[in-house]
Amino acid sequence: MENYLAIALIFALASIYGLWYQARSGRIKDSRAKAPALSSADIGSELGQRVTLLQFSTAFCTPCRATRALLADITSELDGAKHIDIDAEANLGLARRLDIRSTPTTLLLDKYGMEVGRAVGAPKRDEVLASLAEIK
Repeated sequence: MENYLAIALIFALASIYGLWYQARSGRIKDSRAKAPALSSADIGSELGQRVTLLQFSTAFCTPCRATRALLADITSELDGAKHIDIDAEANLGLARRLDIRSTPTTLLLDKYGMEVGRAVGAPKRDEVLASLAEIK
């Protein structure tokens, strides 16, 4: 009987953690004034005129492909928005400097290269659009 109680407790804790992690994954968090501004030289491409969606991904990451397609679709519809995909493995120095711990991670940069938002995990379309609307 004690074995079943331990298994039930472990199952309950794992379920609670799984629900918490899923609810947290992909949310865009405000990250103003955390990191220094990024330049075109840092990311290897020109910044967008209004906003840049900087995605860090890896070759083996399945959610990265869906995120890449989502962000490319969003930026194709908006003026002044640009999507840049960076391979985190090939750019470890930049990933470490920006505290990228998992992929996909998407940074929202304003026109000056300042990080104004961050989504860890696959972001949701509505949240990305709402965050982009707040950037001037």
